[in-house]
Amino acid sequence: MREAHPLERQVGIDYYVSDGPGVGGRLRADPADFRVRELEAVDPEPPDADAGAYPHLLVRATLVDWDTNDFAGALSDALGVSRERVSWAGTKDKRAVTTQLFSVQGIDAADLPTLDGVDLEPLGRVGRNLEFGDLAGNAFEIRVSEPERPEAVDDVGDALTAFGGGRPAVPNVFGHQRFGSRRPVTHEVGLHVVREEWRAAVLAYVGNPAETEPERTRTARATVEEVAAGDDPDWAAALDAMPGHLGYERSMLHRLVENGGREPADFRNALEAVPWNLQRLFVNAAQSFAFNRIVSERLRRGLPFDRPVAGDVVAFADADAPADLAVPDTDRLQRVTEERVDVVTRHCERGRAFVTAPLVGTETELGDGEPGDVEREVLDGLDLSPSDFDLPGNFDSSGTRRAVLVGTDLSVERDPLTLSFSLPRGSYATAVLREFLKVDPRDL
Repeated sequence: MREAHPLERQVGIDYYVSDGPGVGGRLRADPADFRVRELEAVDPEPPDADAGAYPHLLVRATLVDWDTNDFAGALSDALGVSRERVSWAGTKDKRAVTTQLFSVQGIDAADLPTLDGVDLEPLGRVGRNLEFGDLAGNAFEIRVSEPERPEAVDDVGDALTAFGGGRPAVPNVFGHQRFGSRRPVTHEVGLHVVREEWRAAVLAYVGNPAETEPERTRTARATVEEVAAGDDPDWAAALDAMPGHLGYERSMLHRLVENGGREPADFRNALEAVPWNLQRLFVNAAQSFAFNRIVSERLRRGLPFDRPVAGDVVAFADADAPADLAVPDTDRLQRVTEERVDVVTRHCERGRAFVTAPLVGTETELGDGEPGDVEREVLDGLDLSPSDFDLPGNFDSSGTRRAVLVGTDLSVERDPLTLSFSLPRGSYATAVLREFLKVDPRDL
């Protein structure tokens, strides 16, 4: 197997499936080079439906070069409503053209503003706000600029088809951006949180300078670490050094200034200064890192991904998913015994079942046999166990399981080199793109 890029190995992705070179090149020379459209799973009432019964306006937004969170803030500001009244189903990359759903509580279609780089289409009304995951998947159309070896696309495609058992497929890893595209530290923060090392968690996020950051930011983070190393930390000095655009870091430091920043509870309180979804992201990133490590070890051992072996835990297909975008229902799990391997293999071949690995949490049950050995070996190496995720507030997680393989309807155009494919919700386009380009993950 070909070793992954060193930065991918930092987030638990150790290998490529395809052994040959990639096409090289770069993505996002222009936002229009990277197009993503949500495959919608929400059926709204008409726009003139009773706003009392259906208080949320559902809006399809096409955004050019907008970060999802930044757009939500700009939309709420333009409407004059609280940021908490704007919700969405999935976070998208900034340097792209994205088409996605938003819900806004308590407004009408006529209230929608005009914003640069934004096209808003009211679709109707819904009875609740959108929640993360309220989509079937995403469709991508991605143009590769200046490919160095465009002919390599065929060999990579053949390797992915063989890996998927006759359909293009890749390991269902969490992409580098899950952990922070330029500074992948969220899993480090999360691992400290799960171990209830609150001080170390805060410093991993607020300190911990990275070479990829601007000099002023590196200097500010170094100041934090210098302050933290003192016998009587001057958190106010650390706060003064932190640039204004690093709002989450400043929020944490402000809490340390307020509370003294000496007791473990002070640091937990500092972590809770950031939005609830970021608090959860820290723990989710730790789970994602462990999952990537399990997938990498499965690859290293040569265990199959498109079919089970004895001891695997499979999830059966979600009956409510679109027919052409099968996804696992992680509430329908089955442990595969030696006697059932052949039967479950046929289900996997027909898209009716998926081999899974744990996103470990309090309710996680690990596999048996060699797959279970892999899971336990990785978790032991990270000093993690399911009971560790019994945590306070937004840090708690019951865990789930996730398919180790994701298939796709990949098509390739040659001039310009363009990759088009769809993925179910929760799967990363970079899991496909990394195989084809084999470049620094920060360039994906």
